[in-house]
Amino acid sequence: MCGRFTQKSERKTISIEFYVQEFISDVFLSYNVAPGQEAGVILRDGETRYDRFKWGLVPIWSKTPQAGRMINARAETVAEKPSFRNGFKKKRCLVPADGFYEWKKTGAVKTPYYIYGASGRPLGLAGLWESWRPKGEEEAQPLLTFTIITTAANARMAELHDRMPVILKPEDRDTWLDSRSDPDDLLELLTPCPPDSIDFHRVSTLVNSPQNNVPACIIPAEEESLF
Repeated sequence: MCGRFTQKSERKTISIEFYVQEFISDVFLSYNVAPGQEAGVILRDGETRYDRFKWGLVPIWSKTPQAGRMINARAETVAEKPSFRNGFKKKRCLVPADGFYEWKKTGAVKTPYYIYGASGRPLGLAGLWESWRPKGEEEAQPLLTFTIITTAANARMAELHDRMPVILKPEDRDTWLDSRSDPDDLLELLTPCPPDSIDFHRVSTLVNSPQNNVPACIIPAEEESLF
């Protein structure tokens, strides 16, 4: 599961880290991206481009634009499920994220944690995108949406949850975006990242509400009293 994440890197960092050649829209900044909201994605259509799509995939065959419902796609079935197989074949993207949130369940209590790259660099999450229009309205402005692919948790993440987003290695991002990549090679990328490549800390329940989009969302809980 990946239900919240952060995008706090500026345009220069995104450009360098992901080799973006064209920015279609302004860089999106948020400490608490929630389903149904816009967020930055990176895709390749000739050039490597950055744009802003709505989080929650709407399949091309959908009768209504129910964005926000398909926020995740399971790596184990992404190549087969009707909702995602078209995107897996033709519309893959990267979702740049500085980190993501997960809630650890202890009985009835859910405690939020912030997970991020141990190197401090932005993460490249494997995603799919889709362009949807109402049936019979080919000239209508398309609704651009995306989903984040998840896989089984690695040993580090398993302390919090049994699922995690697919975090692609920097050297694998080009293969993921390349339209010529073999599907079998792509499936091999959809595995848990090495446990030592991520770290996490407990954060305030401030993050529980999508309305709270402030730096305090990612501050370690034990340091809250210092701010």
